[in-house]
Amino acid sequence: MVQALTLEGRKQRAKFRAWHRGTREADFMIGGFFDRYHAAWGEEELGWFEALLEVDDVDVMAWALKTAPVPARFEGPLIEAMQRLDYVDIPR
Repeated sequence: MVQALTLEGRKQRAKFRAWHRGTREADFMIGGFFDRYHAAWGEEELGWFEALLEVDDVDVMAWALKTAPVPARFEGPLIEAMQRLDYVDIPR
């Protein structure tokens, strides 16, 4: 019998997926967003983020940079927080 992941288990899985996107730029943007905001997330916010992780990085980054319109299903306070980009800490 397969047991469903707890909210914390889902967050751990989302963190891994957020930081292993395939490019450093996407890792910093999506992983950094996760690191900054995930602690306050409940089921709804985590569900939104898990759905976002299924989208191509190019699209997510375009929405965050405001170079492409955000689809209705992703509109709201979370994408607005992502668009501020104040969470991206690029090591030098």
